[in-house]
Amino acid sequence: MKFFYILFLLFSFQFSLFAQSTQLKVVDFQTANVSIELLPTAKKVKGKIDYSFQMLNETDSIFLDAKNMKADLEEASFRNATLETTSKHFILKGKFKKNKSYTLSLSFEAEPQQTMYFLGFDFEKENHQIWTQGQGKYTSHWLPSIDDMNDKITFNLAVEAPEYLTVVANGKQVEVEENDSTSVWKFQMQKPMSSYLLALAAGNYDFQTEIFSTEIPLYNYYETADSLLVEPTYRYTQFIFDFFEEEIGVPYPWQNYKQVPVRDFLHSGMENTGLTVFSNQFMVDSIGFEDFNYVNVNAHEMAHQWFGNLVTETEAKHHWLHEGFATYYALLAEREVFGDDHFYNQLYISAEQLKELSDQGKGQAILNPKASSLTFYQKGAWAVHILRERVGEVAFKEAVKNYLEKYAFQNVTTDDFLDEIAAVSEIDVSQFKKDWLLQTAFQAEDALASLKKSLFMQELLGVISLREQSVNDKIEIFQRIYNQSPSPFVVKEMALQLSAEMENPNAESLIKQLLASDYLRAQLRIVAEVSPIPQAFQNEFEALLKSQNSYLLTENLLFNLWVSFPDERATYLAITKNIEGFKDKNVLLLWKFLSMVTPDHEPENAMKYFRELNGFTSPKYNFKVRENSFNYLYQVDRFADQTYLNLIDACFHHQWNFKSFARKMLEKLLQEEQHQVRILDLEQFLNEAELKLIRQYLSE
Repeated sequence: MKFFYILFLLFSFQFSLFAQSTQLKVVDFQTANVSIELLPTAKKVKGKIDYSFQMLNETDSIFLDAKNMKADLEEASFRNATLETTSKHFILKGKFKKNKSYTLSLSFEAEPQQTMYFLGFDFEKENHQIWTQGQGKYTSHWLPSIDDMNDKITFNLAVEAPEYLTVVANGKQVEVEENDSTSVWKFQMQKPMSSYLLALAAGNYDFQTEIFSTEIPLYNYYETADSLLVEPTYRYTQFIFDFFEEEIGVPYPWQNYKQVPVRDFLHSGMENTGLTVFSNQFMVDSIGFEDFNYVNVNAHEMAHQWFGNLVTETEAKHHWLHEGFATYYALLAEREVFGDDHFYNQLYISAEQLKELSDQGKGQAILNPKASSLTFYQKGAWAVHILRERVGEVAFKEAVKNYLEKYAFQNVTTDDFLDEIAAVSEIDVSQFKKDWLLQTAFQAEDALASLKKSLFMQELLGVISLREQSVNDKIEIFQRIYNQSPSPFVVKEMALQLSAEMENPNAESLIKQLLASDYLRAQLRIVAEVSPIPQAFQNEFEALLKSQNSYLLTENLLFNLWVSFPDERATYLAITKNIEGFKDKNVLLLWKFLSMVTPDHEPENAMKYFRELNGFTSPKYNFKVRENSFNYLYQVDRFADQTYLNLIDACFHHQWNFKSFARKMLEKLLQEEQHQVRILDLEQFLNEAELKLIRQYLSE
């Protein structure tokens, strides 16, 4: 029986692949008018979709991708129309004639297991959010659509949601209808796109509006509680947009541009058409901006509006046309914002990663459809960079402009792009393709030659070459370089080398100069590398703690000083009280943990801080807050009953890294008798899936 079941699954998979590849030769879905109702309590979506399509060949059936949906065929303009549903498809049967246009109307209902996520509806309204993620997950989990990116459709979307939620979706918002307890938000698109780029987000949002130089409206959304974070988070957005239009040479192709932060996002950001959804971890204030900002992700997702959305790959082997280009153009934008040194330093970091993998025999070809993100993104960016240098900036920009205009709203291959390069230059594109796109090894010599065109990189590489020398032999060189106000990246490298020699009296003077300087990267490097802190540097580290110009620095300093100088722990905690830090509350959670385990610091509040840390493990908070809180409680081996339940809940979270973290911690706890007993006492509060997971860990 098992053999026939496996055979059936294999046949179904092969049929699905065959159907996708052949349907594109038969039918072209052109427009979709969508009306949906979001049902957050039930975590369901239901609605109606009207498709218009043209037949490219005669057939008796076509299909839509639809994962585990119910549906009814409401209307159809083709003869003998019937609908058959499977776990993956809606199959529409009838008489379809070549070159004829048809329409159909479906009502449907879905309970998405992925792609559409409902967050926080067990808590206060300000915690409620709904958002989608189509790439890699398939929009067909919440909407009957076409998973193949080669079929581009013009979508118009009407979304009914609870009246207190603001809905954001692709296209121009044309109307909002107010009902008794819901609102219907209507959006229209003008141009076609792949279904994976259809998106929506709903939450307690407000927005800031800007107008680009080409009169394209920009909407920067934010949760209402984060109004003070808007400027630093979205800093340089308009500058980047204007730079891209000039650099790329093709006007922004969509009606408007929106950006919306969401909680517990699967990635850093996603470039849905005209609507970038990104992790709210990037919402920062001006202090946080210096440590961890949205600029690169902002530029990367914006670049995708041309590379990926306007012109889309035909298949995965050409994915570098999306990610390599978006990564490189984001670097070009950052070059304009942060300067040449930043640009070359980022290229150097990725080159080191790629060379290491290549030297280990783990390099991948860019045109490998199963290549890693590092290959598609970073090696792809290096390929674009090398090609741009070889062709020359003017000719390269001409080729890119021709490529985007020629294939606008279409699908492309790598050769389509290389043909445009060949048309404006005399380089051997076939040799470039062989060396950079088909070769698994990273072309380290080419990369190094490119990097050395930068005087900054020459100086940085010179300092890096001194790593194996003793501090006594290089301290004068370092001091001379420092006196010449070098690049922050050079100073960071010197700090890395000096931090290993904190006890060397010859290094003490320069290290103290670095700690008292404005070189934040160097200070972060020293603080991260040094523990415990030598007595000779106590005053300098304490002065840095008081400066509070970096949340990362404050977090690392607080912990290192607390560990290194026990008699001053209460002082350090007093200095850092009421500092929250990033969205993951990095400083606040550390502060509560250290206060809880410092006997002479507010002993009357120790239980209060314990309860608060347990409270932060709740699904009410974003996954990074929860993860940090679980970690601190694990350090003291103390969990409340509700914390165990919160950890078990986290084992089924949609964010894969957090789910993996939670499962590993639960497995460890179940290996210890005192935790095992307490967890098993909570069985009555667990569902079958949770009980099954616990039994699995106990049986291993």
